[in-house]
Amino acid sequence: MNGNPAARGYNKATVLDAVLSEAPLTRTRLIQLTRLSQATVSRKVEELRLEGLVVERGFDEVAGRGRPSTYLDVPRTAGHIVGISLGAQTTCVLAMDLRGREITQAIVPTIEGGDMETTAEWLADLVAETTEPAQGPLRQVVAAMPSRLRNGSTGPGRPESRKVFLGQPFQNALEDRVKAPVLLDSDANASLRGILKDDAHIGNAALFILSSVLNFASCIQHEIANGRTPAFGELGVLFSGVGNETLDGLLSGQGLLRFAQSQGLALERIDALWSEPQAAPRAEVVEAFTTAIVTAVSAVAVTLDPESVYFVGRLSPLVEEVLPEARRRLSLSLPSAPRSGSCRRSSDYLWPEERPTPDWRRLKPSSGNPSSSPKTRTSVCSPVGFSSASSDD
Repeated sequence: MNGNPAARGYNKATVLDAVLSEAPLTRTRLIQLTRLSQATVSRKVEELRLEGLVVERGFDEVAGRGRPSTYLDVPRTAGHIVGISLGAQTTCVLAMDLRGREITQAIVPTIEGGDMETTAEWLADLVAETTEPAQGPLRQVVAAMPSRLRNGSTGPGRPESRKVFLGQPFQNALEDRVKAPVLLDSDANASLRGILKDDAHIGNAALFILSSVLNFASCIQHEIANGRTPAFGELGVLFSGVGNETLDGLLSGQGLLRFAQSQGLALERIDALWSEPQAAPRAEVVEAFTTAIVTAVSAVAVTLDPESVYFVGRLSPLVEEVLPEARRRLSLSLPSAPRSGSCRRSSDYLWPEERPTPDWRRLKPSSGNPSSSPKTRTSVCSPVGFSSASSDD
C-alpha cells in the first residue's frame, strides 16, 4: 500500500525541518520533535540520507548503558543558501550552509545607476564570488532590498522609484543568472519579519527604516501587510508638517542631509549631525526631524492602529535623541500613542530587558524542499515599539 503521496512528502519535510533546527540530534529526539512513529522517522531519514541531505554520526562517549547513540546531522555538502542585503549604499552577501553556519561573506558598495538587468548581473557575479568556498549546490538566494535605489545622478536629487526591483521580472532575471530559486522582499519587511519571529505576541506593528532612503513595513494580526498596488507603504510622499518638505525629505539620510545644508549646516555626511553638532542651525534641523517623526507616527497610528512603531537605520541616533519630545507631542495629539522604547544598535536592547541579537544569518529551509523559503532573521531592534536601532544601508 503506497499511501498518500502528499502525506509522505509532508512527513519527509517535517523530518528534514526538525533535523535542520536541532542537528546534531538523536532519532529519539527527532521522534519527539516530529511526533511521527519510529518506523516513519526511520524511513524518512533513510530517504534523506540517500539524497545526501542527512548523515549519521556516531559518538563513542555516551551516557548510560547500551550501544552508542547515532546522531543525525546535515553535511556541508548538502548545499548552501545565500542571503543578500541590498542597500542604497552598501550590499552584503552572506553564504551559509543549510544549518545556518556561516561560510563566507562580502560587503561592497552598491552599484549605482544600474537598470534591472545590470543589477541582476552584478548581484549574480557577487554571489558567485562569495560562494566559491561553499560545498554542494546553491539551494536558494534570499534578498532583502529597499523599495528605491539611487538613480546614479550626480546631483542631490530624489532617488527614483524602483519598486519594480521587488517584482517578478527582477526575480526571474536573478534566478536565470544564479541558477537557483530567489526569494525577494523589501528590507523593511525583512526587518519586521525578524521582530515577529522573535515575539509571537505582536499583533499590529509598523516599522520605518531611516537610512539613505525611507522605507516602511507593517503587520496586521502578526502577518506582514502587502498592498494591492506599489503605492502601499510609500509614506515618504506625505507632507511632513514642515513647509513643503515630505517625510522622505526629512526621514531619509539623503533628504535630511540636503535639508541640513539648506539651513546653513556645513555637512558632508549626515552622521556629522549628531557626532559634530553645530548649535543654532542644528536646532532647526532637529526640530524639523522631530516634527516629521511625530507626523509619521501619527499617520500610522490613526490608520493602522499599531501596538508598536519601530525605527531602524542610519538615523537611529537622532531618533533616540528626539524620542522624549516626540512622545510628549504624541501624548497631546493622540488618545493613545503606540508603545515606545529605544536602542542605539540592533545588539543593544534597552526595553524591556536585554536579549540576544536576532541573527539574519540563521537562514534555513522551512520545509523538506531545500529550495523552499528560508526562515530569514534580520538585525532588528527591541520588540516593544517606537524604537530606534542603527543598521547598515
